[in-house]
Order: sequence, then structure tokens, then C-alpha cells
Amino acid sequence: MLKVLTKRADFLVANKGLRNAKVGFVLLTRPNKGEGVRYGITVTKKIGNAVVRNRMKRRFRELLREHLPQGGLLDHDHVLIGRSGGVERDFAHLAEDLVDVLERAKLGKGDSTRRRRPRKGSIKRAPVKGPK
Repeated sequence: MLKVLTKRADFLVANKGLRNAKVGFVLLTRPNKGEGVRYGITVTKKIGNAVVRNRMKRRFRELLREHLPQGGLLDHDHVLIGRSGGVERDFAHLAEDLVDVLERAKLGKGDSTRRRRPRKGSIKRAPVKGPK
């Protein structure tokens, strides 16, 4: 049986796991020390208004309910992060993408490590000399 991630701490821990990105979503997977197959869904406000975000979450929930019981990793957390292309993407293509990233995750393959942008204001700049 699938369990749902509800605590922020679980999402933060999953963020340190294996990452696989596709057009409509990013899948994060991380071992959870024997707590079974768990899943969580995140869609940020960048994606759209509440109607759009909820529609995307409903589609993701249906995908996960269909594919995680047989294709998910045992004793792992799975977090789907919505991307802007996920709402318009055909449901069948999303399903194919999910099966693909689950297979990659089973093999231990993920996307290359991501570089984080420096925070605004953290870059040291040379002082500008004014007129004499």
C-alpha cells in the first residue's frame, strides 16, 4: 500500500536523493529506512494559479497510484515536482516518462549534479571608482 508524504522534513530529505528530470516533472527518490513505498507531490506557484496547480496534482496522483505499486522502488520515498510543461503534456506521455524515470532510478542512474546559482549579493564585485 502506498503512503503519502505530509511532513516538510520528509520532502527536504528526499531532495538530497536521486534526481531524474523530464519535460513535465522531476522525480526525486531516496531510501526511507524500511517505511515502504511513499510518495509526495509538489507544484509551486510558478506553474500557475490554484486551478492549474490542483489539476496537475490530480494528474500526478493518478500516475503514481497506477505505476508506483509495481514500478516503484521498495522502501523509498518518491517525490514528483511539477514543471511548467506538465499541465499541457498528454497523460500517456507523462505515464511513459514516469515509467522511464522509475527504471533509471532502479538502476541508480540520475541526472548530473546540478549547480546552484550564487545568492543575490553574494558575488564580490570590485569597487567602482568615481570621477576625480
